[in-house]
Parts: sequence; C-alpha cells; structure tokens
Amino acid sequence: MNLIKNMEAVFVAIVILAGITTFATAKVTPAPAPAPVAQTAPQQRMVTITVSTKRLTAAQKAELDS
Repeated sequence: MNLIKNMEAVFVAIVILAGITTFATAKVTPAPAPAPVAQTAPQQRMVTITVSTKRLTAAQKAELDS
C-alpha cells in the first residue's frame, strides 16, 4: 500500500532512470546497414488513369442491387 501512496515519486524515479539510460547509450554507434538485396527497376514514366463518368442516381443504384 505504501507504493500507491508514493506513485509520483516512483514515476519521477522511472523518468530519471530512462533519461540516464538514454544518455548512457547515446555514444553507441549503430551497426552499418546491410546492402540492399532487391534492386530497383529503372525509372519509368508513371501511368495515370483518368476516369470520367457520371455518378449513379439512387434509382440506378437500386436497380443494380436487385
């Protein structure tokens, strides 16, 4: 029950511990990235599709549903 009374102190202690571990590991250099396995395709022109139609009315939608 004593822990519940001191939740603010526990929270502050956890935040301080997280901050200390962040600075403790800040100087670690990451491992070099592995070489890419898949090769990209040469750049091609992007295909654009334009659809120009009118929206269906409520009667047309009802006719399609039945």
